[in-house]
Amino acid sequence: MNTQEIIKLFEQHVIPNYTRVPCALVRGEGSWVWDAEGKKYLDLFPGWGVNGLGHCHPAVVAAVKKQAEQLFHVPNNYYIREQGRLAELMGKLSGMDGRCFFANSGAEANEGAIKLARLHSNGRTGLITALNSFHGRTFAAISATGQPKYREGFLPEMVEGFTHVPYNDLEAMRAAVDENTCAIMIEPVQGEGGVYPANQEYLEGLRELCDLKNLLLIFDEVQTSPGRLGTIFGFQHFGVIPDILTTAKALAGGLPMGAIMVKPELAPSLRPGSHASTFGGSPLVCAAAIAVFETLTTGGVLANVKRMTKHFAKKLQELQQKDLGIREVRQCGLMIGIELTIPGAGIVRRCLEKGLLINCTHENILRLLPAFTITPEEADEGLEILEHCLSYIPEENKGEVKS
Repeated sequence: MNTQEIIKLFEQHVIPNYTRVPCALVRGEGSWVWDAEGKKYLDLFPGWGVNGLGHCHPAVVAAVKKQAEQLFHVPNNYYIREQGRLAELMGKLSGMDGRCFFANSGAEANEGAIKLARLHSNGRTGLITALNSFHGRTFAAISATGQPKYREGFLPEMVEGFTHVPYNDLEAMRAAVDENTCAIMIEPVQGEGGVYPANQEYLEGLRELCDLKNLLLIFDEVQTSPGRLGTIFGFQHFGVIPDILTTAKALAGGLPMGAIMVKPELAPSLRPGSHASTFGGSPLVCAAAIAVFETLTTGGVLANVKRMTKHFAKKLQELQQKDLGIREVRQCGLMIGIELTIPGAGIVRRCLEKGLLINCTHENILRLLPAFTITPEEADEGLEILEHCLSYIPEENKGEVKS
């Protein structure tokens, strides 16, 4: 099938809840993908960060093939060898001897973390999250999310008990804590919000506040782990240990998986019957995730993330100095936000035409989440295309966006 035939198929049979790019991708390898006509694209936003090791990484492919010949799925009322191995590996690599629960997505992991926090807190139900945050699209997750646009059409009945305060504002967080507060839930780096990293003092202050007030500190690391910041888990980049951590996107190398990891003393609070997932932690996805962690710890990948973090920072600083409508560049590891003075949608379309895949959020913030395995040559090629596209401003993009 060609692209137009695939688009027609979708228009006839698929619910149109996504704004789709007119491109049908059929193959991927590393930082490259090909469409139905065979056109090649450099993907600097692979799978919205899911393909952390790049598309079809050989270690993940081999692990999936091997496991697929043995066992796809068994329910969680049995002991699953691969799930136990993965939990052990994550607990050790975290340095917090964490206990794990496995789900299918980041939103599900965040739902479970919210439930666990309330179950553990002896009747306290309040959670404080940040404005501009994003925690997923299920009802509790959009209630936790500090962006009103995601609640449009679903009001008035949201999950109660959530308070939103400005990000990186420790005093606002302190002021919001009351006798009903059970937890603070925060992204170490706001991703969908536009790539805003937390201040070191902010995260350290949140840890102190939670210890002082007997609150749980939840880090939503759906985008920041594993590997994205040059450490296995994002909290290790900052040196601030949460009580509960959620992760997803890059966790299983491209397969759908989310996880909650908690300090050992919290694990019994998620008691039998309180939470479950039919597909969560199947042998197949756990085998893929084990391959991801083994590759991160033995393949020099984290060193490459750190090396490429510096490479992108240097090149983007040079790009920003040119008169191309770049207001600010924000970066933490291989999470990159390029805030423009003009709308970004036309830039994204222009990049697509030139063979580069990127993302735009909040109207004018270009997002890059490159694969951990990206090379300097690939990065330079992508940024050269981006520079070319920024130099050519489509007519509809000439109106300036306010900061």
